[in-house]
Amino acid sequence: MAAETVTTTGTRPGDVGLKREMGLIGAMWSSETSIIGSGWLFGGYLAALAVGPAAIICWCIAGVLVIVLALVHAELGGMYPVAGGTARFPHLAFGGVAGISFGFFSWLQAVTVAPVECYAVMEYGQYWFNKHNIHIFNPTTADVTHLGFVFTIILMAIFTALNFLAMRFFNRVNQAITYWKVAIPVLTIIVLLFFLHSSNFSAGGGFFPTGVTWKDIFAAIPGAGIVFAYLGFEQADQLAGEIKNPQKNLPIAIIGAILIGTVIYVGVQVVYIGAMKPSLLHHGFGALLCPTTGTCPTTIGNIVGGPIATVAGLAGLAWLSGLLRVDAFISPFGTGMMYQTSTSRVGYGLARNRYYPSIFAKTDKNGIPWFSLLIAFVFGLVFLVPFPSWVSLVGLVTSASVLMYAGAPLALGAFRRRMPDLPRPYRLPVASVLSPIAFIIASMIVYWSGFLIVWKLGIAIVLGYLLILMHMADNPEAPKLEWKRSAWIFAYLLGMGIISWQGQFGPDNTFRIPFWYDMLIVAVWSLVIYFWAINSALPRDEIEGLMAAQSAQSNEEAAARASHGGPEAEPAGA
Repeated sequence: MAAETVTTTGTRPGDVGLKREMGLIGAMWSSETSIIGSGWLFGGYLAALAVGPAAIICWCIAGVLVIVLALVHAELGGMYPVAGGTARFPHLAFGGVAGISFGFFSWLQAVTVAPVECYAVMEYGQYWFNKHNIHIFNPTTADVTHLGFVFTIILMAIFTALNFLAMRFFNRVNQAITYWKVAIPVLTIIVLLFFLHSSNFSAGGGFFPTGVTWKDIFAAIPGAGIVFAYLGFEQADQLAGEIKNPQKNLPIAIIGAILIGTVIYVGVQVVYIGAMKPSLLHHGFGALLCPTTGTCPTTIGNIVGGPIATVAGLAGLAWLSGLLRVDAFISPFGTGMMYQTSTSRVGYGLARNRYYPSIFAKTDKNGIPWFSLLIAFVFGLVFLVPFPSWVSLVGLVTSASVLMYAGAPLALGAFRRRMPDLPRPYRLPVASVLSPIAFIIASMIVYWSGFLIVWKLGIAIVLGYLLILMHMADNPEAPKLEWKRSAWIFAYLLGMGIISWQGQFGPDNTFRIPFWYDMLIVAVWSLVIYFWAINSALPRDEIEGLMAAQSAQSNEEAAARASHGGPEAEPAGA
């Protein structure tokens, strides 16, 4: 299909009630504080446990994959700087059904991160409670205790309360926390580089320990929390409605944040492996796990509950170990607080698209979507019950995140085809190649997560569809649902489920499709869906109609009507 060349109208979607008070550093730090969270505290340990020294390769591969996804988001964010961007780009490109689908994926991902960060605080915090025989975390089961649940709820309440600050004050708090969060990993890398043991990089049988295969490498990328650790670069997109000069600042913020994060994570993995006490690795990295029966040795229990801090302590660096245990509160705290912000803005964006009730888009005098923020707190608590540990919840968060990310390359491909002349402050090089590759990357990560995660995610998606469609059925102003144009979404989800069930990444799958062939099938299926979706995108005039319904002009008119005593302004949407 030839690209359409109609001159652009210049209409852009906009937001009402939000205030642009965040500059470049604030935007970059909003992404960075989400990237550098609990992932750096646990990712090195879990990755080494899974594949030994080869974990370094996992971080490098994941860094490259995520950078490709980040570049796609950079172009979209510069074009359409609106709150909850990842939930709204597919809506503009494909209409209602795609908007519902990827919008819900975005919200599901965001709402589950704050509980994960709280779990990280509980795990590291157990160290301080050991001397009092108080238990908020069980190293043998790796689950949070009942008391830990109580503390988690209190911590999430604090996240929510801080989010009611005006953005300019919230931004200052977040920037201060993020400077700390970046400085401590960098300091840790520099110090521990002087305590490396070269023999550790061959512990367990070599750089690739005995029995470790490429299948294990790929499985560790989502399974060991590596992709989870990189999550967060899109936060600047979610807050785009509150960023100054977003066309310039947003792409720089996204790309800069992910590059900083990649360098830090690879460095942390190197020093975690190298600085570990060699006597603990005689039987490989699998020895760094509590036995399933009997009493867990104190040193191993400390490693499970506080991996990087314990390594520093075993190296004789008590001061660094103590500093890291303080950071184990600050880093997850900053990330959890930011994701509460993000969840509220995604809910705001979905209400602007009229998928969620309009009350989600109501803002207080400080420009805070207060109802959406409170719902983020409530539903965050819901996910604590079926997922009682950091590891158990990370898999779901990762898969929901990459499904969210999958919508961006599809939207970019659609906009490039339908609106090639639209101004793009950042233009992705060779987008015709990188955009479908980005979609394949997202599909691969979902597949590597394993069938157990995929079917659980499927249940959450079905429930989400039911709740949203029930609301829209009673809403006469709900957007039109283009079922025929969005048939590819259901084909994609069903196809990924079947491939996962028949593939090599489990548990609960059949292993019928041989390794390597399974990933080839995922790649081919992703390309089929990508080009099916691009050819099903809305015509240009309909895309511009959706943009006009959410344009800054329509927002100003709605606000003017409300200020002159008319009915309370509803969020513009289509």
